[in-house]
Amino acid sequence: MKTLAIIGGSGLSELDGLQQSQEVSCSTTPYGVPSAAIVRGRYAGREVLFLARHGRPHRIPPHQINYRANLWALQQAGAEAVIAVNAVGGISATMGTGHFCVPDQLIDYSWGRVQTYFEGDLQQVTHIDFTEPYAADLRAELLQALQAEGCDFSAAGVYACTQGPRLETAAEILRLERDGCDIVGMTGMPEAALARELGLPYACLALVVNPAAGKAAGPISLADMEVVMHHGMTTARKVLGRVLAGRS
Repeated sequence: MKTLAIIGGSGLSELDGLQQSQEVSCSTTPYGVPSAAIVRGRYAGREVLFLARHGRPHRIPPHQINYRANLWALQQAGAEAVIAVNAVGGISATMGTGHFCVPDQLIDYSWGRVQTYFEGDLQQVTHIDFTEPYAADLRAELLQALQAEGCDFSAAGVYACTQGPRLETAAEILRLERDGCDIVGMTGMPEAALARELGLPYACLALVVNPAAGKAAGPISLADMEVVMHHGMTTARKVLGRVLAGRS
């Protein structure tokens, strides 16, 4: 059984119920300092690694996360596969508040982020195949767990990764919709590509916490988002528990 790492996003800075056995302090890596110490423990009876993407407490904005250090530290701690949990906005009509999505594709609209490990004094240029950015087997495990938990979910979707930390304009969301995007978040890239470069199977469990800009009457309510995150991430923990319990 591959050791699974969980990267928790907004609303999931702690994995409640984790029986912690060790905190792996990675004060530095060849790529700088990770967002937080990695917690090693048992969840649903299985060994798991947990990293809070935005730090503990939640303090690092999406554009300042050291994605390279995070993925590198997880691999060095023994991670062999990664599930990322993301809070997102819903663009498509099917992506209502509280809905889960396991995206199968993404489009990167972020800028200025360090995108790769393959730079600097290289012996040769290296490219990765990123046709399918998410691991099919890991996605299937998430879909099976969501179904078993009785969740409202979509088995596919296109994740749009924007720069943040501001939310998008209504015109920007219309552009993303024309591009074929179903959900929008700020942390999906370069995380997914870096995992691919390290050879780590990677999948995303996305929780829709608000209608994207212009998709509901009035401005986006951050207070309402917090309520949805609180309840939705409780369900997400159960889904993750089912994934871990079902692994052999």
